[in-house]
Amino acid sequence: MKYATSANDNITAKLPGWRATVLFVVLLLCLAGLIGRAVYLQGIRDDFLQEKGNQRYSRVIEVSAHRGMITDRNGEPLAVSTPVESVWASASDIKINDARETRLNAQQLKQLAHALDMRVTEVQSRLADSSRDFVYLKRQLPPEQSGNVASLNLPGISLQREYRRYYPAGEEFAQMLGFTGQDDNGQEGLELVLQEQLAGKLGSQRVIKDRRGHIVEDAGSLNPPKPGGDIVLSLDSKVQHLAYRELKLAVQQHQAKAGAIVVLDARSGEVLALANYPSYNPNNRAHVSMQAMRNRAVADVFEPGSTMKPFTIATALNIGKVRPDTVINTENGAFTVGNKTIHDTHAEPTLTVSQVIQKSSNVGAAKIALSLESQVLWQTFSNSGFGAHTGSNFPGEAIGMLREAKNWRPIEQATMSYGHGISVNLLQLARAYTIFAGDGELKPISLLKLDTPAIGRPVFSSKTAAQLRVMMESVVMPGGTAPLAQVAGYRVAGKTGTAHKLDGGHYANRYVASFVGLAPVSAPRLIVAVMIDEPNNSQYYGGLVAAPVFSQVVGGTLHLLNVPNDAPLDNVIAAPTEIIREEI
Repeated sequence: MKYATSANDNITAKLPGWRATVLFVVLLLCLAGLIGRAVYLQGIRDDFLQEKGNQRYSRVIEVSAHRGMITDRNGEPLAVSTPVESVWASASDIKINDARETRLNAQQLKQLAHALDMRVTEVQSRLADSSRDFVYLKRQLPPEQSGNVASLNLPGISLQREYRRYYPAGEEFAQMLGFTGQDDNGQEGLELVLQEQLAGKLGSQRVIKDRRGHIVEDAGSLNPPKPGGDIVLSLDSKVQHLAYRELKLAVQQHQAKAGAIVVLDARSGEVLALANYPSYNPNNRAHVSMQAMRNRAVADVFEPGSTMKPFTIATALNIGKVRPDTVINTENGAFTVGNKTIHDTHAEPTLTVSQVIQKSSNVGAAKIALSLESQVLWQTFSNSGFGAHTGSNFPGEAIGMLREAKNWRPIEQATMSYGHGISVNLLQLARAYTIFAGDGELKPISLLKLDTPAIGRPVFSSKTAAQLRVMMESVVMPGGTAPLAQVAGYRVAGKTGTAHKLDGGHYANRYVASFVGLAPVSAPRLIVAVMIDEPNNSQYYGGLVAAPVFSQVVGGTLHLLNVPNDAPLDNVIAAPTEIIREEI
């Protein structure tokens, strides 16, 4: 009798028995792998799971370091860091999915954007940033604004303590101090130069969050921040205030493009003041032009004009080529070199060497220069610091132009004697006059307060320096080009300068007026250099525009420093109606 067989019986009969064994072994291996992985993660590498767990409720955040304070030489704060709050968010705490959706609803986003004074779309875009887990929404908020954000109590939104730089003196020190960026790192000026000393080192801190992303507990500091060091500058805030005030008045009075002033301690080479106008408020840089940020005293160069004549004449005196009373044939104010003629506005047939300085004769200076070897004159200019950095390390400092003597033509040697064909910055020029304030030595300058005066480098003999002081004192007396530089109660000495500005390789009817001087002559304590760029109200001579600034700043500063008088208080002699103008 035959029985019918089912399809299932046929399939079963065809399946080999070893397949069940293989399947059992595979399942057994998978189970062993899972057990091994569990043992590895929970027994050997338990830190992995611990870390993942910690990420659910804890986070390590940076702790900002306090930037060092900058003070003037008397301890007055010039740059300080004040605590502020910055708003940040954790993307992992905020995002729900990859569709840019967040835990914050539309109303909360609107409230947050309003508190931050930002657009809602801008806030959403930052919260949706998947490239990093930590994102700033807005930094360095005022206390009131950060308080408004904190009061919203939004999930994943936190405040972090940072520091913002504040400059109490505002625009008076703006170009000198510079400023810091949002990360409190120096961006310009001394803030950049002294970054390494001022900057602190960031710390870190572990915090605990609740399930909504709020920080609920400080779990302790992992690495405390290290504050930056304080810096004491050579600057004197009272002298700076005086210098900036007088410079600003002069620029406005003469409708000038700009101006700069440098005040040096003649004995130590310390910079007591360095100001520029126009300026800006470093505490609010929202609408500041790049021109206002320029430190013109070190970044801009100009032809110094007749302020170079003392160096030319000192060179000839120092090597015995002339004496102060040597008579120079000044050719009635016209002297031809090659196919060029050098002019004096006030024609004189002869002048002594001292009178060449007093009356600022271009012809006299040119004749003295041409009596010297070009290399000798070049060496004097170079030794005086022209064509080289001042040593201030200020960012953007220009070195000016001093071409090699082998490239000089006779006419160029003649014109450089009175400051044409050579360019300098104002700090260079002020530093060079330390030669005449002492024993003929060029002093190194310092922007930091010094415990002991710096040692200078000899350029001229002490006798030559003393002779030049006498000559330059005659400049401020009647018959000289700068009676307006006189200071009641003090003997002062200096030299005026007026130079055409170059425009496209040609001299234009635009001028730079300058005056550099020292006081008191009996024992020089100060050197003051003033430069007014493009005075524009019909007065453009250094004796009329820059010398009065020198007078006000020197008089005020000597009183601030309690420097004894070396002349009667009524020593100021009224300037004549027609002041002798220096040659251009």
